[in-house]
Amino acid sequence: MDEKIQNGKGMKRIVAIGPESTGKSTLCASLSKHFSAPWCPEYAREYLQKKGKNYTYHDLLEIAKGQVKLEDELMQVAGTSPYYFIDTDLYVIKVWSEYVFGKCHSFILEQIALRKYDLYLLCNIDLPWEEDDLRECPDENQRMILFHIYKDLLAQQKTPWKIIEGDEENRFQCALKAIMSLSPSS
Repeated sequence: MDEKIQNGKGMKRIVAIGPESTGKSTLCASLSKHFSAPWCPEYAREYLQKKGKNYTYHDLLEIAKGQVKLEDELMQVAGTSPYYFIDTDLYVIKVWSEYVFGKCHSFILEQIALRKYDLYLLCNIDLPWEEDDLRECPDENQRMILFHIYKDLLAQQKTPWKIIEGDEENRFQCALKAIMSLSPSS
């Protein structure tokens, strides 16, 4: 990975993660607009809109590679903004891969170890699940299980994280507070 990208060119790299239909994209778009900052969309959507919902274990590897590439490409053209928002990262692909297939590609695990972020925003499942042609987990119990998998995963790593919950405005304000609490040198 390019050293400038790893260091984020001085930008704070902030990732929204969590189960599907928890407002990650909406939150990233709102934060991007508020800070006039770039954001990286979830590559899985683009990939699955072309391929369809019948994906395989190998497709998750391709999605992971696409996410890394898109994130790095957008970082290179991001300019001088102090923030860069990322709608999901490889933790999301790891969790989903292990949840659906019971295993995860080594590339994904290696990239998780290499890539550095400044803050995770863990979106809770307290928003109503919204159906679309790519979502597949409407069951609230499954969504709660996934949320706790993310929570446990974040608790075991060193990057600061914050649970984001409530309505759209509450989520935005909670995320804003977490972002503003980042130290300038972190």
